Amino acid sequence: MNPARILTLLALLPLGCGLAGHALAGELRGRVVFAGPAPAPVKVPVTIDQYLCGNEKPADDLQLSAAKEIRNAVVWIETPPPGAPLPPRTEKVELDQKGCTFVPRVVVVPVGGTVDFLNSDRLLHNIHATPKRNVSFNRTQPMGRTIPVTFAEPEIVRINCDLHAWMVAWVVVAAHPYYAVTGADGRFAFDKLPPGPYKLQIWHERLGMVPASVTVGDQQPAQVTVEMKPR
Repeated sequence: MNPARILTLLALLPLGCGLAGHALAGELRGRVVFAGPAPAPVKVPVTIDQYLCGNEKPADDLQLSAAKEIRNAVVWIETPPPGAPLPPRTEKVELDQKGCTFVPRVVVVPVGGTVDFLNSDRLLHNIHATPKRNVSFNRTQPMGRTIPVTFAEPEIVRINCDLHAWMVAWVVVAAHPYYAVTGADGRFAFDKLPPGPYKLQIWHERLGMVPASVTVGDQQPAQVTVEMKPR
């Protein structure tokens, strides 16, 4: 072979290897479902501000689809993959009080990140939390006022409105970017993972914590279905 041709091929070799390595990034697709018969929906009485809040509210601590897929389960990779390209972080996290309900019910914020608490209701709310690792707070909040709260340590923090006892929300302070919250279809996804075995943790406010394991390959997306049982 022509020496110049050999040199050209050798010069291109690192580039080819780099592209091949990038192509090895795997995908993980999952679903969180409820095991057993679906419980009947629960309503909680509204005892104050009925003119705006109504007379009752769905408990919303267990939201299931017709196929018993679980909404608002939080899924994360127990040990983040070293050297993997990190998924982008959400620049702004907001938690609103709308119709006497926290919307959304569960948010994820990175360590050191800030949640902007909003109040879209024409009445007074408050936000109250007593976390173990982050700073406690209890702030009254009239309509239109934004209250930013920064969370410095990884933790799952319960948020209450003392004025409206049925109002509950959760702030999940994530230790790394590989966290996801399931939607109404109970599904979650992680992309650009190096192939290999992974351990997952799945948390739900009513059903507790469940571990799961899955192996990610470099061809088809890995699939996992996680069942959560009533406690």
